[in-house]
Amino acid sequence: MMNISAEKMKRLLDLIKNKYFLVTVAFVVWMIFFDRNDLFSQYQYHQQLNKLEQERDFYKTETANVNRDLDELSSDKVKLEKFAREKYLMKKDNEDVFVVEREKAE
Repeated sequence: MMNISAEKMKRLLDLIKNKYFLVTVAFVVWMIFFDRNDLFSQYQYHQQLNKLEQERDFYKTETANVNRDLDELSSDKVKLEKFAREKYLMKKDNEDVFVVEREKAE
């Protein structure tokens, strides 16, 4: 039993003394912790990329909605009039405009 553990210790010492092993370990440690593109930086870049992709998707849908509304308003006079009354509180001389908004549940 002692012979096996002594043999393992000798292998371990030989591995530690190997210059190629030491250079490889030093390189891996440098790349993981000290390089400009270390693991922490890569994680931050990934998080930032996800955030930017979410913003891109949000703005794409908002742009599509605005373009759809613009097409509707430029083609339908009734909807344009309704939009002007609700958004800008425009009215004819002989009428009053009341805008009723429902409260959002929190």
